[in-house]
Amino acid sequence: MLPPVTLTTDFGLRDAYVAAMKGAMLQVEPALRLVDVTHEVDPQDVMGAAFLLRQALPFFPAGTVHLAVVDPGVGTDRRALAASFGGHVFVGPDNGLLALLLDGAEPDAVVVLDRPAFWRTPAPARTFHGRDVFGPVAAHLAAGRALEEVGTPTDHFERLLWALPIADGEGIQGWVVHVDRFGNCVTNVPGALVEEGGRRRQLKGYAGTAIIDGIHDTYGDVPPGEPVALVGSSGFLEIGVRDGDAAALLDLRKGSRVSLVYAD
Repeated sequence: MLPPVTLTTDFGLRDAYVAAMKGAMLQVEPALRLVDVTHEVDPQDVMGAAFLLRQALPFFPAGTVHLAVVDPGVGTDRRALAASFGGHVFVGPDNGLLALLLDGAEPDAVVVLDRPAFWRTPAPARTFHGRDVFGPVAAHLAAGRALEEVGTPTDHFERLLWALPIADGEGIQGWVVHVDRFGNCVTNVPGALVEEGGRRRQLKGYAGTAIIDGIHDTYGDVPPGEPVALVGSSGFLEIGVRDGDAAALLDLRKGSRVSLVYAD
């Protein structure tokens, strides 16, 4: 059985882009197992794509090929890459996405996808490398091609860094990095930082229009309609509203500041 191929894009589901890319991949190998992570990344949001794919990565077996196409530089001289790390393979544009996925670690190998024999066509559309370059290469890799067959090795790739929270003896300051479909606002504050020192119950949060006492375990710890802070399944601090939309009700969005201070 072939390894799975995950798909993460900002294509949305309104147009035929996702289907066209999948079709090009299935022409290479009809037995592919394609798994959609999401196609609802905000347009051109490279960091958002990396954040969402990182939430899914730990649950896929070694050998999985991860295709991530959020590509505001499509058609320019930005390079196309494939890389291996930790038993997984990653395919996508050279715009910092790979570095964000690896979170400071070095890949085992990186190649530039400069071999048209593995593309859908030697003259790819300038606006759709997902269909004509990245997708077919990912399919070849899942079908058993070695990384070195599909591209030329390189030591260089674009670096982007995650924005880190700021912590001191007074508290923690972070930012909203993702708003899910329920309106829960996921921050860049890791749960381990919240738990540090065993003082999480003493934290008071300030997020948008909300003042939140303590870090709770579940949404059900507060009455309906009340804001709540908790460490969610992503492993990061989230701001939510029980039975409500925190982003709308608390005037929060990506980039909004979230401050936690120790009440004592």
